Amino acid sequence: MTAHTLRYYERVGLIQPVGRARNGHRRYSEADEAWLNFLHCMRATNMSIREMQRYAELREKGDATSLDRRKLLEDHQAAIAARIVALQEAHALLTHKITNYKKIEERIRIGGPQVAEQELESELATAS
Repeated sequence: MTAHTLRYYERVGLIQPVGRARNGHRRYSEADEAWLNFLHCMRATNMSIREMQRYAELREKGDATSLDRRKLLEDHQAAIAARIVALQEAHALLTHKITNYKKIEERIRIGGPQVAEQELESELATAS
């Protein structure tokens, strides 16, 4: 995580200010590092800063907020699952298209350019 990100996370309340070494570098505990890793993971899965702030606020309030925190994470997990499905569908479509182009290329190699033109026209017609 970059120094810029750490400063930003401090500024928006996602992390508490931490102590510094004599050289001015921040000194994070293992618990701080675990929290930063969690934040990094949530951001990598497109959790919004606002949602992360909400989670951080609930976390600061302790175990009494576990239900709200779990709900927030379950909602985010559902959004990730929906994106995974969409990505799998896009991946399957790309795999299909790539396979078709490989077949066209093989036919060009074997049958010459005229067969390839017919195949390409057919492929373009079905691509729409």
